[in-house]
Amino acid sequence: MTDSVSTPALRLLGTPADELRVAAVGTSEVIRVGQNPSAAGPDAARAVHSKIDMHHHYCAPQWREWAVHHGLITQDQLPPWTRLGIADAIRFMDGAGITTAVLKPMLPARYRSSAQLREAVNITLQSMIEVTTSHPGRFSYYVPLFLDDPEASSWAVRRGLGQLGAVGVNVTANYGGVYLGDRAYDRVFHELNEFSAVVDTHPHNLPGCPPGASSVPGIPNFMCDFLLDTTRAAVNMISNRTLDRFPDVSVVLPHAGGFLPYIVTRLQALGRFCEPRVEPAAVRDHLSRFYYDTAGPMAPAATLLEHVPADHVLFGTDWPAAPADTVTDLALPALEADPSFTPEQLQGIYHGNAMRLIPQLANA
Repeated sequence: MTDSVSTPALRLLGTPADELRVAAVGTSEVIRVGQNPSAAGPDAARAVHSKIDMHHHYCAPQWREWAVHHGLITQDQLPPWTRLGIADAIRFMDGAGITTAVLKPMLPARYRSSAQLREAVNITLQSMIEVTTSHPGRFSYYVPLFLDDPEASSWAVRRGLGQLGAVGVNVTANYGGVYLGDRAYDRVFHELNEFSAVVDTHPHNLPGCPPGASSVPGIPNFMCDFLLDTTRAAVNMISNRTLDRFPDVSVVLPHAGGFLPYIVTRLQALGRFCEPRVEPAAVRDHLSRFYYDTAGPMAPAATLLEHVPADHVLFGTDWPAAPADTVTDLALPALEADPSFTPEQLQGIYHGNAMRLIPQLANA
């Protein structure tokens, strides 16, 4: 596998002796890339829309075909909405007043080797580049990292941030039960710090939950477990002083930080029982430095804003995992009507905060 973006041949990389490793970034969302989507041009869209969607899932159709070809996934493992295409994405964005979406790449599979993982990442990167170049101004993208593979992650950081113009990286809250903030990830975080990288996070199943199964029968894992997964990652980063050790990294917590805003007092009071010990000042400091997206839909923001500056809140939809009507009929009206936000703060959430965090979006 080379650093070339192209993948001229699909081949099974690795041997039967390679260890089977679980590597899943987020969930199995997909946008199918169309050749001739019927959508307004970016200039027309920009004239009437102003929102930047910082939580917009993407699973490359080229990756899906490659993964099926190599027996890494089957078609029935992907939810029905993975059949939605890029024309559907643009139609949704236009209806919701979204100018630009930052793609969160998803590559859920059991990879047989580090080389095979690199090929999967490369296929996804090429797909996202094709989307962004085919639809100027409408999309940017994150680089997917698998922190349980430091070599592949280091390569992906150099490739995506250093060469291809990605606007940040996407990671999951835990890999095999090892959460963000763990010193095992320091090597990659040192590199991310050198790039002053935006580190977008996403939850997944809690450790020990079998793939495809609910930890509580009848309750989807995204209902409660995802929020706990994000909360665990945030507390572990606070405990290990991640933002102090890597001060130029900006970490985005999805779904308004999960349960984190609601356990601040508990964490300040009882953090001395954590290892390393959590100091109350560290809790306040990290909460004010994390970024939070509104995907969910999120609860009323009063509790969040007790601990978080409004300019660290970013607009996110969770589309297509969240259906379009959930966003337009429920999440957006609730956000607009939330009395905790001033009109100026809402404008920042929709657009200005993301632009300050990621100035490259001006050139999307």
